[in-house]
Amino acid sequence: MFESLSQRIEEAVHKLKGKGRITEVNVASTIKDIRRALIDADVNYKIAKQVTDDIKVEALGRKVLKSLAPGQVLIKIVHEKLTELMGGKPQEANLKGSPAIVLMAGLQGSGKTTFSGKLANLIQQKQHKKVLLVACDVYRPAAIEQLKVVGEQIGVEVYAEPDNKNPVAIAQNAVEHAKTHHYKVVVVDTAGRLAIDEVMMLEIAQIKAAIQPSETLFVVDAMTGQDAVNTAKAFNERIDFDGVVLTKMDGDTRGGAALSIRAVVDKPIKFIGTGEQMRALDTFRPEGMAGRILDMGDALLLVNEAYSDEERKAQERLQRKMRKNQFDYNDFLAQLQNIKKMGSLKDLIGALPGTNKLLRNTDLSNESLTPIEAMIYSMTPQERQKPVLLRDANRQKRIANGSGNSIQQVGQLIKQFEDMRKMMKKLNKGGKFK
Repeated sequence: MFESLSQRIEEAVHKLKGKGRITEVNVASTIKDIRRALIDADVNYKIAKQVTDDIKVEALGRKVLKSLAPGQVLIKIVHEKLTELMGGKPQEANLKGSPAIVLMAGLQGSGKTTFSGKLANLIQQKQHKKVLLVACDVYRPAAIEQLKVVGEQIGVEVYAEPDNKNPVAIAQNAVEHAKTHHYKVVVVDTAGRLAIDEVMMLEIAQIKAAIQPSETLFVVDAMTGQDAVNTAKAFNERIDFDGVVLTKMDGDTRGGAALSIRAVVDKPIKFIGTGEQMRALDTFRPEGMAGRILDMGDALLLVNEAYSDEERKAQERLQRKMRKNQFDYNDFLAQLQNIKKMGSLKDLIGALPGTNKLLRNTDLSNESLTPIEAMIYSMTPQERQKPVLLRDANRQKRIANGSGNSIQQVGQLIKQFEDMRKMMKKLNKGGKFK
C-alpha cells in the first residue's frame, strides 16, 4: 500500500538535504514533485494542488528550531496536511439503536458481502454484541449462500428469505426478527450493480427509508482509484451515506481514493479492508495512514489489530518497547506469528516505521515468513534479546547452517532489522528524518 507514493515523496524531500533553511527557491521543486506524486497516485488534481499549496505556505511561514533540518520540517508539515486531508480524527460507526442497523451500499464486486462479515465479526469480538447478518441481494446467483458461508465462519446467524424477491420486505422482516430475538446489531448486505443506474439507486433508497439505519456505509474498491471517488459522489447525492469503507487496500492500490474521497464527498472513511481474512479490517485513522504514506509507521494499528485482552496487552508492551528502542528478535518473531492470523503481511509490516523503504523489493507473501522464522529460531535466547551480538560472522554462519538459509540471507535479515531499529530511534527523538 502506497509504496510508490512513499518513495516519490521521500525522493522529493531528499532534495532539501544540506540546505540551511527552507526558502521560496529551494522548496519550489520539492513541492512540485510532491504534487506530481499525488496526481500519479490518482489524487484529484484540484485536491493535489490545494494540499501542496497549503504545504508550501506553511513551510515558508513556520518558525522552526535551528536544530531541525529543512527536510525534517517539511516531513512534519506534509504529515499534518495529509492527516487533515483525510479527515483529521478517526470516526467510529454509529451503533446506537435497538437494534442498531448498518446498511451497506456499493457497486457489484466492491466487497460488500465480505465486509459485512468482517464488520459483524469485529462487533461480535470486540464489543461482544449479538449480531444478525441479512441477505438482501436477490439478484446475484449464490449471493445468499456466500453470506451464509461467511456467517458460519464467524459464528453469526444469517437471515435470508430465498423465495422472496423483494429486498425491501426482506430487510423489514429481518429487523422484526432481530427485535424478537434480541439482536443488538443488524448488518444488511444489499445487491450491487455493474454500474450506477436508476433502478439500483431507487432500491437502496427504498431500503434505507424502510428500515431507518443508524449507519449507512458506502463500500468501494480502493483499487479503482479516481473511479471510486466518482462513484462515491454519485451514491452520496442519492442516499446521503454516513461513511466510506475502502476495500482491497492490501492490493496494488496507488492511494488516490483514500486521499481524495473525504474532500470530494465530505464524508469520513470509517474502515479499510486489508485482506481476505475475517480479521483483516481496520478502523481508518487519518494520522496513522499519513504516517504510513511517509514511512513513519502506525504503531497504534498493531494494538488495534488485537482482539483479545491478552493480545492487546502484548501489543501495548510492544509499543512501549518500540518507544524505548528495545525492540528485539523475540518481539519481531511474535509479530510475524501474529501476522499469520491478523491479515496481510505486507499491510501489517508497513505499520512499523521505515519498512516501506527497507522492504521495497522484498517478497511479502505470508509464505515468505517461514525462512525468517527459521533464522530467528536458530538464534540463541541471548542473541534474540541482544541483536548487537549478531554482528559476529561466526554467529551468522551458525544461524545460516541451523536454519537452512544462506549467510547472505541471514545478513540481509540482520541489516533490515538494524535499519528498522534506527528508524524507530529517529522517530522517538521527534521524527528527525535526514
